[in-house]
Amino acid sequence: MPSFDVVSEADAVEVRNAVDQANKEISTRFDFKGSDARIEQKERELTAYADDDFKLGQVSDVLLAKLAKRNVDVRFLDYGDVQKIGGDKVKQPITVRHGVSSEHAKKLVRLVKDSKLKVQASIQGDSVRVSGGKRDDLQSAITLLKKEIADVPLAFTNFRD
Repeated sequence: MPSFDVVSEADAVEVRNAVDQANKEISTRFDFKGSDARIEQKERELTAYADDDFKLGQVSDVLLAKLAKRNVDVRFLDYGDVQKIGGDKVKQPITVRHGVSSEHAKKLVRLVKDSKLKVQASIQGDSVRVSGGKRDDLQSAITLLKKEIADVPLAFTNFRD
């Protein structure tokens, strides 16, 4: 039975490269000279450090530009609250989303079921498996999901006949 998986995950290698490039640019920029601005990464958790809120915004802009250059969708990022860490220095946690959340998975399943297409959708961990009798029905489901879901970056993998 033909099927495919709907997933939402950023390319970890590209995220790492974007963080490295952003740190390199921050270290060489004149407006960051003598400041403690940087981005640290631990698995899917990024932390942006800067001397004040304005520079934190600049660090974030540099990161977004580098991610966009490497074709990593910026909708994967969840920004936390800005925290003071002493003096004027601030930090901001940034989480890189991985997997389809349960609420989005339920929304995807409901959308597929309400579409009247001859396909079934089931939640499998952090992905959604869509299966059907014909390949054309699956391609129609992909088109529907791309059109209807705009707030979460989706990828369609594991397409099988």
